[in-house]
Amino acid sequence: MRIVFVRHGEPDYVRDCLTDEGHRQAAAAAERLAGEGISKIYASPMGRAYQTADYTARRLGLGIEVLDWMHEITWGGEGIPIEGHPWTLGDWMIEKEDFDFSALNWREHPYFKGNAATRDYDRVTARFDRLLAAHGYRHEGVRCLCETEADETIALFSHGGSGGCALAHILALPFPYVLSVLPYDFTSIIIVELPVRPGEYVKPRLELFNDCRHIAKAAGAPLIQQVRDGE
Repeated sequence: MRIVFVRHGEPDYVRDCLTDEGHRQAAAAAERLAGEGISKIYASPMGRAYQTADYTARRLGLGIEVLDWMHEITWGGEGIPIEGHPWTLGDWMIEKEDFDFSALNWREHPYFKGNAATRDYDRVTARFDRLLAAHGYRHEGVRCLCETEADETIALFSHGGSGGCALAHILALPFPYVLSVLPYDFTSIIIVELPVRPGEYVKPRLELFNDCRHIAKAAGAPLIQQVRDGE
């Protein structure tokens, strides 16, 4: 199975919709995704993500299943600096505190122990595991038990935060670390692949990350610029 993660296009956050540029990005993403063999489309219920998904759904003649739990995360908590913003806090922990994400539990750090972002991370990842199970993969730590013979590609349109939760979880990486060192742009395409080997444990593989070449291509940028923008 392949999971195609797509962040929404450039948003008007106040109105929770796409800007004119966001609509252009979503249309370009739909053309880019047309050849990926997508058979199922999921989307956050928020306007900016659903509108982005709608371009691909109409391009492929598919419906959209809304995942209420995939809406964007919140953050903040008593005594937490920088309004509890998890991206900024992740940067701070690396750059200012030299926090060892490989050895220490980010959940116990004062920035995240009482942070609403941690609560939302648990909400998203628990439901994401149920989605994986519905497609025949039982997620157990750093691996998944394959319980299906189906070879399918699904697309999940969401946000920088909720998408980051799911991505960190399936790759078994610390959530604030992922937000800090694996940023991705509007309508970027990320693909995670899970081998189809029924009855065996398999590990997720990152096939593609932050592919935004469709945006540069739509703008008529030269190939070298398209490659740079897709890195």
